[in-house]
Amino acid sequence: MLARFGQSAYTGGFEVYTTINSSFQTTANQAVIDGLEEYDHRHGYRGAEARIDLQENTTTDSWGEILRPYKAVAGLTPGLVIEVDEDIALVYQVDGQTIALTLDDMLWARKFISRDRIGFEPKSVGDVVQPGDIIRTRLRDEGRRELAQLPEPEALLISLSPRDGSIKALVGGFDYTRSKFNRVVQSRRQPGSGFKPFIYSAALAKGKTPASVINDAPIVFSDAELERDWKPQNFSEKFFGPTRLREAMVNSRNLVSIRLLREIGIPYASNYISSFGFDPAELPGNLSMALGSASLVPLSLARGYATFANGGHLIDPYFIEHIIDANGIVRFVASPRIVCEECEFDTGTDSGQIEVAEQMEPSFRPLQLEAEENLLIKEQEKLQAKNMVAKPSAAPRVITEQNAFLIRSIMMDVVRRGTGKKAMELGRSDLAGKTGTTNEQRDAWFSGYNDEIVTSVWVGFDSHEPLGRYEVGGKAALPIWIDYMRVALDDVPDQILEIPEGITQARIDPVTGLLARIENPDAIMEIFDMGSLPPMEDAIEGDQSDAVKEEDPYDSF
Repeated sequence: MLARFGQSAYTGGFEVYTTINSSFQTTANQAVIDGLEEYDHRHGYRGAEARIDLQENTTTDSWGEILRPYKAVAGLTPGLVIEVDEDIALVYQVDGQTIALTLDDMLWARKFISRDRIGFEPKSVGDVVQPGDIIRTRLRDEGRRELAQLPEPEALLISLSPRDGSIKALVGGFDYTRSKFNRVVQSRRQPGSGFKPFIYSAALAKGKTPASVINDAPIVFSDAELERDWKPQNFSEKFFGPTRLREAMVNSRNLVSIRLLREIGIPYASNYISSFGFDPAELPGNLSMALGSASLVPLSLARGYATFANGGHLIDPYFIEHIIDANGIVRFVASPRIVCEECEFDTGTDSGQIEVAEQMEPSFRPLQLEAEENLLIKEQEKLQAKNMVAKPSAAPRVITEQNAFLIRSIMMDVVRRGTGKKAMELGRSDLAGKTGTTNEQRDAWFSGYNDEIVTSVWVGFDSHEPLGRYEVGGKAALPIWIDYMRVALDDVPDQILEIPEGITQARIDPVTGLLARIENPDAIMEIFDMGSLPPMEDAIEGDQSDAVKEEDPYDSF
């Protein structure tokens, strides 16, 4: 608003309408709070925020003064412990009320030793708090309070429509009172394995298939740019040998991604991946790119996933829908780039060749009113103006529809039986997504989607400290995503994917990834772009018809 209207933004009486869904936003706020609290409970109680001498402070007035600097944050109310026995603690709160906490209200508070180690479960209230402790409590749904603490890490959530980029919910951190740093648009974080779908998409575009086999085996690189020998490993520190690409992504195999990137070439991959809206200068010029070592603005990751969700188009995230001035005149309306196959406007393609879309900042364009410059809109016309939209333009196609479908199919298996399978508790069959975890668990991600909505969640420390052993994307970030998407998808029917033309299904040998002969008892079904079918096992040339199944190529997935 300041950029558009200068200082008059403060005094001009403008009404600004956003794309934010208030119900989604409220849910997102709470999901982030709950997810960070769950993380904190897993890692134990770090103790009182401060401690004072009660013998020198014996009145409620003095207690109130002591608590004055402590503000409630995200529903965590500060209080002073004034009395403790084995079974109960009395806490004088900043609002002047005195509450009682029992052992049941603090059973989670095992002593924090390190992020990888906590103490024993407390046996008495005195094991946790002492008179003079300044602590925090949270009000639970059933009306009781329990011991709480400000979580150490931060989190973000960004949710948008893959059809036009309209932002439905945005949470930049635990609480604005604690930090005004908006991590969605102001931070840069490594996406870890959450970046692998873009590598796989590049590989499919260069002739690989979900059945292509890459060796998951130890590898050592002497990389001059990294200035050291690099010995990448899988998270499990195990190796699984020749692995089909579908299984490699489902189980997030690092070595497969690295070898895959080496095969297709770093320059090619970087150029291809930039079509998802990433700045090529942000992408590492070495094989670590396969493991998501690029430092990216989190909003750009959600934008990239939207391309998979909408069938291959690049959208521009935006959150201001329209602006009305004090006279009721519509001053601006968003002109989003939308995905619309039936609409008659430029799709950004030329003779079937995929072009890299021009990277554009979200923009708001003037609405050309068919009226005099200073026309005052009547009240009934004002209501109509609120629903007016400027003529949209086409979101350009940047990857093929078949490529987006194949990647989505693989990421649906990530949710069904891979690192994101906890999302199956939502009871839906149309979800696709990918976990992401960086070295030493410094970043934990989950990005997932269906046709209607794309949501990315990150958990980590602003200081880039490790989250702790086992705090991977599926554990730290995915529960937040689930809590949010449960509400965001409540009125969205479970959708059956439409299979684009050019996709076929064929029986393959699960070990070799080659087309299986009809007598092969171990054969499984896989889907392919029609132009990228693998050869027949034991026969590079010859009739492949007994392995190919044209009808309903999605019935096994």
